[in-house]
Amino acid sequence: MISTKIGYNAVLKTELVDDLHKYQVPPAPAGSFPYRLQLEHEDKLKGKMVFHMTGDTGGTESSEQQERTAKQMTGQYHGADQKEDQPAFLYHLGDIVYHFGEAAGYVNQFLAPFECYPAPIYAIAGNHDTDVDPDSEEPYESLEAFSTAFCNRSSKTIYFGEEGNRKSQVQPHVYWTMESPLAIIIGLHTNVPKYGYINREQRNWFVGELKNAAENHPDKALIVCMHHAPYSADVNHGSSRPMIEFLEGAFRDSGVKPDAVFSGHVHNYQRFSKQYQDGKMVPYIVAGAGGFDELHQLANPLDVTCDTRSQLFEGLQLENYCDDRHGFLKISIEKTPFSFTLNGTYYAIPFDQQIQEPTAFDHFTIDLTGR
Repeated sequence: MISTKIGYNAVLKTELVDDLHKYQVPPAPAGSFPYRLQLEHEDKLKGKMVFHMTGDTGGTESSEQQERTAKQMTGQYHGADQKEDQPAFLYHLGDIVYHFGEAAGYVNQFLAPFECYPAPIYAIAGNHDTDVDPDSEEPYESLEAFSTAFCNRSSKTIYFGEEGNRKSQVQPHVYWTMESPLAIIIGLHTNVPKYGYINREQRNWFVGELKNAAENHPDKALIVCMHHAPYSADVNHGSSRPMIEFLEGAFRDSGVKPDAVFSGHVHNYQRFSKQYQDGKMVPYIVAGAGGFDELHQLANPLDVTCDTRSQLFEGLQLENYCDDRHGFLKISIEKTPFSFTLNGTYYAIPFDQQIQEPTAFDHFTIDLTGR
């Protein structure tokens, strides 16, 4: 169905790209199966957990926009009225560097721009982080630099960023689960192809993590993060049939649906809601406007290269979007004896650098009371 409020909804590109040959074998894990990481200092997050989220912050043209994004999030951290309102971390939705995942790109595109960000940074890898430059003078393995920066058994100096203060992260694998007192966040690795690809091994792991969350953590929010956007109304990528079918199959086989799905890949902000037949409403949120200079506009619904009537879009509604400014999300999960909510605000960064504060462009609430 087409949104009557906005006039747009998700699209599928009719001119599909077959690039599965770009698939890269994931590296060996840094931790043990089932690749779960428990947040440190979790006792501070029992009643309220705040964190940032954005994707596609890399870029080779200039680091100006990455720096502005990092600066705005840093300002929110230092400007918090109370300690509990300070973001505990940034969850990066992928494409940290462009256009390939060489170590040389991390300093200018990530480490330097985010040197000022005071909280830990966790991440899933994007297609550009995963891809390998065939013309590189120094051969390297897929996700070699990403693993050095994010997937280590212990936090240590990053060899290609020795001049900075940020140490490596201790994620157990390129797909992994973050465990916290208020939320379970499952991060997927969707590889290089334009519409994403997930192998059977990761699929089986994902189904198991959904079941584990429902059986052992029914009192926590369940969030899924992935780089390739399942649903999108943009003109450049459009929606990903492989990712939609992957998620729907995993939800069916596990008998579990998450409370929200976040993705990047598309360089804009979009918030969809999907009403399932069992009554569950799941927000699908794209937040891929973190810094790459080129933004992706929404497609004309009448464009013949876009299909808006696919059965995959049943129950789907585009609630809001921002395709002309960079931005980031601030997520707050709060539990009291009487309520349990996930609140999200999307902040759009103004083009005018004289304006210091970002605009609270969109807000959404997910009521989890009764879990």
